[in-house]
Amino acid sequence: MADVGDKIKLVTKQATYEGILMPRPEFLGKGYTIIKLVSGYNISIDDKKIEKIEVVEKLSKKEAKSKTVKKNSKLPTISILHTGGTIASKVDYRTGGVNSTFSPSELVGLFPELADIANIDSELIANMWSDDFRFAHLKMIAKTIEKHVKKGSDGIIIGMGTDNLAVAAAGLAFVLEESPVPVIFVGAQRSSDRPSTDAAMNLICAAEFIVNTDFTGVAVCMHSGADDTLCSILPATKTKKMHTSRRDAFKPVNDTEIALVDYKTRKVEQIKKDISKGKKLVIKSDFEEKVGLLKISINMFPEQFEFYKGWKGLVIEGTGLGQAPGQVPNEECNIHKKIYPAIKSVIDSGCVVVMTSNCINGRVNMNVYDKGRDLQELGIIPGEDMLTDTAFVKLSWLLANEKNPKELVRKNLRGEINERILQ
Repeated sequence: MADVGDKIKLVTKQATYEGILMPRPEFLGKGYTIIKLVSGYNISIDDKKIEKIEVVEKLSKKEAKSKTVKKNSKLPTISILHTGGTIASKVDYRTGGVNSTFSPSELVGLFPELADIANIDSELIANMWSDDFRFAHLKMIAKTIEKHVKKGSDGIIIGMGTDNLAVAAAGLAFVLEESPVPVIFVGAQRSSDRPSTDAAMNLICAAEFIVNTDFTGVAVCMHSGADDTLCSILPATKTKKMHTSRRDAFKPVNDTEIALVDYKTRKVEQIKKDISKGKKLVIKSDFEEKVGLLKISINMFPEQFEFYKGWKGLVIEGTGLGQAPGQVPNEECNIHKKIYPAIKSVIDSGCVVVMTSNCINGRVNMNVYDKGRDLQELGIIPGEDMLTDTAFVKLSWLLANEKNPKELVRKNLRGEINERILQ
C-alpha cells in the first residue's frame, strides 16, 4: 500500500505517471489522488480512472538525527533571524509541505559555506508574508537582536520576504539609534532549495561583509546583477524594490551602494567610507500607529483627505516636485475648491502632514510653483528626497519617540536625506 511521500507509478488507461504521492487537500474532497511529477508539477487524477498504483520506493520512516554544529573558537558568530518569506522556504518534495524553521545545522546543511565564515546561531521570530508586516514586528525584531547581541553575536542577518524588506530595513534603522554590530536584511526571489535560488549567494555575501568590515548599523544585501557574481550592500533608508521578480530587484535611490561583495572571490569592495561605527546598542522601538499614507492621483475627492482628520500623521505622495490638486483652472475641476480646506482641516486636527514625490529620483521642491507654496501655507512639510516608505516609517517613529517631530522631519537622521543629489 502506498503512503504519502512514497515514490509511485500510477497507471490509467490513457497514461502512466511516476512521482511522489502527495497529501490530498481538504478542498479537493475524496476520490482523487495527487502526485508530484519529476518535473515538479502536481497533478490530480480521478480514482475511478486509476487501474494500478505500484510503489517504486518507500519513504524512509527514520527521522534524521539533528547534527550539532561544532563551534570554531577562531571564527566570529553570526545570528540569522527568520521572519518568513522566500528565503526561509524549503520545500519538502516528499510531502509537499514547506519548512521554515531552519536550525543552525539545517542552515549549514543548505549553505555549507557559512561554516567557513562564522559560527551560526539562528532563531525563528515569525513565519509570515512580509505583506502582513506591522510596526509591532519591528519591536519583536529589536528585542531579538538585543538578546543575540547580549549572547555575544558579532553580526545579525535578518531573513525576510522581499516585498516589504526595504521598508522594514528603513524602520529598523530608526529603531536602532545605535548598534555595535551590523544588521543586514537578506531576502530571496526564489526559495532556498531551488537551483536558481539567490538565497545562498545573498546570505553568504552578507556574512562575508559582516566579518570583513567594521560597518555597524542596518543595511540590505541582495543581488547586484542578474548573474551570480556580485551582491550589493545597500543603505537601509535609501533602497527600493524596483522589479517584481528579478534577482537584482533592489537598487539604491538618490544614493550609492555601501559596498559590493564578489561571491566568487569573496572580496569586499567598500564604496562608502563614512560608514557608521556604533559602540553600544540603543533601541527606541515605539511607533505611532495612527499614521497614514495617501497617494495623489487624478480625479481625487476631498473625502480622501478628510479621512485622516484626527490622525497623528500623514505622508502624501504627491506628483513631481510635491504637488496635489486644489486649484480650479476650469469648471471640470470645481470639486478641487474643497480639497485645500479638507487638507487644512486635517492639519488643524493635529495631524503632521509630510509631502514626498511619486518620482523615483530627485527631491521635493515646493517653492518652484505657486501650488507648492499654497500647500506649504496650509502646513504641509516638504519631505526633501526621502523615499515615501522611508518618510512614512520615519514620521511614525518620530511621533512616538521625539518631542519635536515637525522639526526633525527634514533633518537627516539615518542617511534618509541628502543635502545634494549627485545622480
